[in-house]
Amino acid sequence: MGVYSEGFLESVDTSLATFEAEARGLGEASDAHILAVVERAVLALNRANQEVRGGSIDTDEREQICLFIDDVLTENGVDVGELASRHGVSRYAITDRWRKW
Repeated sequence: MGVYSEGFLESVDTSLATFEAEARGLGEASDAHILAVVERAVLALNRANQEVRGGSIDTDEREQICLFIDDVLTENGVDVGELASRHGVSRYAITDRWRKW
């Protein structure tokens, strides 16, 4: 992991914490609702990556963030593999349509 500014880290942390909070109880939610929560998180991370000085999300961080999103969804009752399959992507590609990092 590289050297990041405090502002960049705060922006990423806030984005991920908001995602965690919104993911609570998603196991019974519709695909559209689940994907909307993922989309909001990815768009917030895009903003952090593009607008906040002092950092950028690189390959290693991208992989860690995608795993984090998968883990949070799984911990909250979402079968990520099934969700992804219903939308014609792999479980690790559910962020791809919005992700700019």
